[in-house]
Amino acid sequence: MYMATFDANTWAAVPFHFWTLVFFAFGSIVGSFLNVCIYRMPRGESIVSPPSHCPHCNYSIPWYLNIPLFTWLFLRGKCAHCSAPIAPRYFVVELLTALLFSGCWVMHGHTAALLALAYCMLLGGLVVAAFIDLEHFIIPDEITIGGTVAGFLWAFVVPALHQTRSRAESLESSVLGIVVGAGIVYGILRLAKLFFGRQRFELPPETLVVFGETGLKLPDREIPYEEIFYRKSDAITLKAKSVQMGERRFEEATVRLKPDELKINEETFKPEEIKNLEVVTDQITVPREAMGLGDVKFMAAIGAFLGWQGVLFSLMVSSVIGALVGVGLIVMKRREWSSRIPYGPYIALAAALWVFGGRSWVVWWFTE
Repeated sequence: MYMATFDANTWAAVPFHFWTLVFFAFGSIVGSFLNVCIYRMPRGESIVSPPSHCPHCNYSIPWYLNIPLFTWLFLRGKCAHCSAPIAPRYFVVELLTALLFSGCWVMHGHTAALLALAYCMLLGGLVVAAFIDLEHFIIPDEITIGGTVAGFLWAFVVPALHQTRSRAESLESSVLGIVVGAGIVYGILRLAKLFFGRQRFELPPETLVVFGETGLKLPDREIPYEEIFYRKSDAITLKAKSVQMGERRFEEATVRLKPDELKINEETFKPEEIKNLEVVTDQITVPREAMGLGDVKFMAAIGAFLGWQGVLFSLMVSSVIGALVGVGLIVMKRREWSSRIPYGPYIALAAALWVFGGRSWVVWWFTE
């Protein structure tokens, strides 16, 4: 039954581009679900319950107002109940996923329907990862670790994913892709930490900086502690005009915060015992990473689907894309924007390019 369902002759009984339209419609539906993931995953909310609702008025959206693509256009980007704006991102993600899925069928449907479906799953994960990383500077483990497991399973089901008919060879290629992907990015992370391990923020005079429970709150952003403290030796340092710690106040103080120690001038405190810490300063230095551990796990997931060749392609092409974006922002006099774009979207775009012909581009380049 399984083999008959996905046999090429079975799918060929219907005109090829009928399936292109099916994949477009299927992609738009999946894109609607991906929007739920993009909104809820970073907030730690269930992607299943409650049903789709307006985040402004909690209006439960009926099925006839939850039709991908058409509903957003019909309502002109507004909630049908409270008229609050619905972000264009919802329409963009649905359209992008629909185009990616239909394009994936056009590119790989001639080979095997299951291969196209496997790539669609990868592309859906890339979309979620890229949009969450752009907004929250994180890539959830559900995408990275879950994607690694999914890629390994797909390698067993569809050996063609790794250019072979042997399941054993396909699984071997998937494991090698995981190891190479995670290993290379982790090595880059460690080297970058060694040579470029600190970032200094110049702030307006008398800026209030708050050390919250989960992260460092600057005027224009909040940096989670998990992104700052990678090792026990990592430390946030600053010279403060004033420090308010509970009922105590310090003037002209030097502050140094490590994962297990807070030092204000010569006094030492335990961070977990400090309920409130606010400083007034014009400069702060924090540890930084060229990449986060999320990128390490993200590349492992890509390697599970694409193998070590896809990993190397994604790393090289993503660096080129990042450089081009950086140069473009400098030309547009928007240099500061480059620090607001994480690396995950570049990796996702490069991996998608591999799916849509990257292997053939590499073969062409080295044979010309």
